[in-house]
Amino acid sequence: MAKQITSIHTNLFGAQGTSNVGVSAAVGLSAEKSRSDDLNLSNHFLIAMPSMLDPMFGGTVIYICEHNARGAMGLVINKPTDMTVAGLFDRIDLKLENIPDSHPMGKHPVMFGGPVQDDRGFVLHAPIGKFSSSLKVTDEIAFTTSRDILEAVAAGEAPERMMLSIGYAGWSAGQLEQEILDNGWLTVAADMHILFDLPLEERFVAAMKLLGIDPLMLVADAGHA
Repeated sequence: MAKQITSIHTNLFGAQGTSNVGVSAAVGLSAEKSRSDDLNLSNHFLIAMPSMLDPMFGGTVIYICEHNARGAMGLVINKPTDMTVAGLFDRIDLKLENIPDSHPMGKHPVMFGGPVQDDRGFVLHAPIGKFSSSLKVTDEIAFTTSRDILEAVAAGEAPERMMLSIGYAGWSAGQLEQEILDNGWLTVAADMHILFDLPLEERFVAAMKLLGIDPLMLVADAGHA
């Protein structure tokens, strides 16, 4: 079900000129890297188990952008809002000058990335490009919070693949690890095709199949992988 967005502030995206460290600051994480013996789920999917008690995350797949000793953050990739990219651009006074109204980009839904900072926008994209405030997740994927990426989209220079979200999902130190131990999530290395290309309604099942699991076979008290 689409999450309704009732208000969007014009400062949805951060100002240009913010340093890369500012991305982690914006989501409450330190730039500190995990020690080699720590669990690091960056560039992994979290797949909600039937035992997930939080209804906001039931049936979701989350892409983890950063995970270190201070916590984790990621974006829900299969939960759209009722707003399109074109609608969002109208609200923040940007025009898709080089993209006609019929262009698929404008019709793409803005995603519900998670409940944290749900008055701010975040863009997951590939290739990485050069933007004012980006976090490099992999050699191909980046997470950007600065407005200049939207200005690039408006100018017809959008990254080849992108997902625009409102809000993000975040965990404090040790919280995600405990939720996994409590059978709240399954984890699997992310797949770019699922992340960017697959229809939203197919992403949960496709992520499950990466683990060789049929979602219909899951029960609420199933063990974790």
